Amino acid sequence: MDQRTFAEAEYDHRKRKTHTQRFLERMDGLIPWKRLEKKIAPHYPKPGNGRRPYPLSVMLRVHCLQLFYNVSDPKMEDALYDIEPMRRFAGRRIGDPLPDESTILQFRHLLERHRLGEVIFEEINRHLKRQGLSLCQRTIVDATIISAPTSTKNRSGGRDPEMSQTQKGNQWYFGMKMHIGVDEVSGVIHSMETTPANVHDITQTEHLLQGDDVRCSGDAGYQGVEKREEFADRELEWRIAVRPGKRRQLTGRAWKAERRKASTRAKVEHPFRRIKLQFGYSKVRYRGLAKNENRLWVLAAFSNLLTCRSMLTA
Repeated sequence: MDQRTFAEAEYDHRKRKTHTQRFLERMDGLIPWKRLEKKIAPHYPKPGNGRRPYPLSVMLRVHCLQLFYNVSDPKMEDALYDIEPMRRFAGRRIGDPLPDESTILQFRHLLERHRLGEVIFEEINRHLKRQGLSLCQRTIVDATIISAPTSTKNRSGGRDPEMSQTQKGNQWYFGMKMHIGVDEVSGVIHSMETTPANVHDITQTEHLLQGDDVRCSGDAGYQGVEKREEFADRELEWRIAVRPGKRRQLTGRAWKAERRKASTRAKVEHPFRRIKLQFGYSKVRYRGLAKNENRLWVLAAFSNLLTCRSMLTA
């Protein structure tokens, strides 16, 4: 059996855990590693005549670390050498070989090529249901803009052609949109779509609802959704907020009704806060929608795990 180094012994006897260590221990306990590895394994390279690949468990954990802290491939490689809690989370010890930036990049490309981000999201949602999560028949829909670089100082001399600009209030934004459908009771994301920023929120509503939904809530951007052709033969209770100009004129019961709608819709903002603030994905990392969508599926899965952490730890 390998003997511990002095550095590892000193680390084990520290009097206080850092925020990084506590967060990684929490995520380590929440993520169903074996189930995710089973989904990725058919696409992962097998040992052959060439260089032996790193264990799938190590590469999956390194990829999750990269998403937790929104760092580049070179920064991730440096962090594995410098930060003991991250190295331990990846299942490595001092002196063990660590994946370099090109290996980290190749693993991410493998996930993108086989669209495994959505597979990870669906597997984690199935895991939550096995642990007792029950989705109600009521959905909250919303969308958020994720900014993209507006600079044209690049090889092509232009902006990303798959991104677009849109106006929100008096402010112009360039980037993409993340549309999500969230369970009204648990706050868990059950569906997601990505589009350029100029696509109206209302056009994606059909893709965000579950087949057995009886009620849909949304902000004022979804006004008129019940009149769309795709909902002509579907009976749904629509709880859509009135526009701000009209809301300021409301009094009495009408004003209280809008307050109740707003308190219900607040749950859809919690996943956006985690993805954009906690995981730092307020600006796209890559060109094109597909790569960013693959990453957003995994971040949505992490958000669901944190939403249900009290149920899972119990």
